[in-house]
Amino acid sequence: MLTTAQIKPISYLKANAAEVLQHLTECREPMVITQNGEAKAVLQDVASYEKTQETLALLKILAMGQADVDAGRVHTMDEVMDMIRAKKKNK
Repeated sequence: MLTTAQIKPISYLKANAAEVLQHLTECREPMVITQNGEAKAVLQDVASYEKTQETLALLKILAMGQADVDAGRVHTMDEVMDMIRAKKKNK
């Protein structure tokens, strides 16, 4: 849940950009920027953004894996080991 400290008008961002960046880096909490009383953007520090992107990538991999399972595109461990052994013999 956002607190009022995390919601700022664009005029505040313009007047206090350095302070906002420092706050984002120290607190690692996103800040919602409003324009004419409406939420227009979310700012966050780079480390938090990168962590979010990594999490999304992992979730996408999990979803792709689940889709493969649901579609029956799976192999038993013995089948996989046989495929690996066959590749090694062909080298």
